[in-house]
Amino acid sequence: MDRIDHIAVQTESITDSVKWYKEMFSCEVEYEDASWALLKFENTKLALVVPNQHPPHIAVIRDNLESFGSPVKHRDGSESVYVKSPDNNTFELIRYPK
Repeated sequence: MDRIDHIAVQTESITDSVKWYKEMFSCEVEYEDASWALLKFENTKLALVVPNQHPPHIAVIRDNLESFGSPVKHRDGSESVYVKSPDNNTFELIRYPK
């Protein structure tokens, strides 16, 4: 069974959104800069992204990324490929270095 790694939602202000999520929910900030943040919940992660940097998406862990396109390497060492569902929803297929 596949595993959802994170869900990404867009925000106009990473700083304001991180503050709101921390006040509203019990979560931890794994990473934060001006263009995105990663919040850890007990059962998943939530990525906060700014428009024009990343689309809103659901990320699923996969090892066979090359089956879906050319993987792009991210600053944390992970690699991913974005795909669209038949309903035009964006999914990020992601793998982490072992």
